[in-house]
Amino acid sequence: MTDNTALKPIHIIGGGMAGSEAAWQAANNGVPVILHEMRPIRGTDAHQTDGLAELVCSNSFRSDDHQANAVGVLHQEMRLANSIIIGCADKHQVPAGSALAVDRDGFSNAVTHALENHPLITISREEVCGLPPENWHQSIIATGPLTAPDLASAIQQETGAESLAFFDAIAPILHFDSINMDICWFQSRYDKVGPGGNGKDYINCPMDEQQYNAFIDALIDGEKTEFKQWEGTPYFDGCLPIEIMAERGRETLRHGPMKPMGLTNVHKPDEKAYAVVQLRQDNALATLFNMVGFQTKLKYGVQKEIFQLIPGLENAEFARLGGLHRNTYINSPQLLDKTLQLKSRPGLRFAGQITGCEGYVESAAMGLLAGRFASAEILGTPFASPPATTAFGALLGHITGGHLTANDEPGKRSFQPMNVNFGLFPPIEITKPEGVKRFRGKEKSLAKKHATAARALADCEDWLNAGESTIAAQ
Repeated sequence: MTDNTALKPIHIIGGGMAGSEAAWQAANNGVPVILHEMRPIRGTDAHQTDGLAELVCSNSFRSDDHQANAVGVLHQEMRLANSIIIGCADKHQVPAGSALAVDRDGFSNAVTHALENHPLITISREEVCGLPPENWHQSIIATGPLTAPDLASAIQQETGAESLAFFDAIAPILHFDSINMDICWFQSRYDKVGPGGNGKDYINCPMDEQQYNAFIDALIDGEKTEFKQWEGTPYFDGCLPIEIMAERGRETLRHGPMKPMGLTNVHKPDEKAYAVVQLRQDNALATLFNMVGFQTKLKYGVQKEIFQLIPGLENAEFARLGGLHRNTYINSPQLLDKTLQLKSRPGLRFAGQITGCEGYVESAAMGLLAGRFASAEILGTPFASPPATTAFGALLGHITGGHLTANDEPGKRSFQPMNVNFGLFPPIEITKPEGVKRFRGKEKSLAKKHATAARALADCEDWLNAGESTIAAQ
């Protein structure tokens, strides 16, 4: 059996989703870990605490449906891999329809406590200003989209490539007792029941056509925060500021985060709302709710005025206003190999959002893989990459080159941040069920999703079992 005291530690820079998960996975493989986190020595533009795995934007891990949703499949694969991030999320979930949402403080505290008390993990509160020294042997940079300037500069110098960047925005959070429930009502879209929920998990604020148009006008005319030094930096479409969506067309929001479908106003059941703003529970006490899809770059001074135009929020009190920050990520397909290792420097891996994946779960998943890759190398045990048919493998494939097509020009940077989705999985052939006359459209699409999800989870379980058998044999 391996003597853990004789093993060199893996150094992980960054205690967010990816870094925390990487540390947990490596330590559970029997390899010592030193986790370097710069907070509270140095803060960021988005974090508010010094807790590990702090949620800086939404408190939702998105859909938990592991039969028909790609992120739900990734949730389930991470459960199979003993993920600390999903494990703590499950323990601290709050009602959110079919989504897995968490009490953000309870979740972060649980991750922090577990890592602090792991016998093979040492947490070092310090800023790492340059690339890891060569004598660290195995290192993982998991500093996320808010990498400190000195380290970002060192990465750029090492790779010889400019960092790509996109804007990311944060939605406001408000106090429940300031919401007018004589106007608003509880209901999940289509009354769907999810983990920890009962089909009435969102607060809904209805708008008629006149109110909607007045709100759109206010969004477009409201004073925005401008960042001239970031001009030309693209937004990530999955996290667009609400006012940018409004500028793209007057009906955009009504067919996006403010769509009224699947919702019935209990106060006026015979009247169909023209648009609906949804609020999602943000903590276990249900005292805080965040505005779903309402990331914003409106200046603080006008946010309250504009958002109080929403029926039911006339007297809303905000625990946190929305904001905007700049995210950076590396050109991973050019720079990283299939084990997330920097091609120009063996032993140095990247994980999380800095690699160009988007989302809490996706970031943690890449941390999970990086931790397992690095610990396998320390232990000298073979560790195969996850099959492309799994959510792990599909996302890893995108990050390390799967996005490229035959039409891409050499050296052209087409790589963009991506959430996990079924479009990243290899196609699957399905046959029409016996006795079914019509098999196309939604029915066929759903059947393909179910088949892709079932294949992914079966292949993931086989892959994990094979890896554990290899380690146990050492």
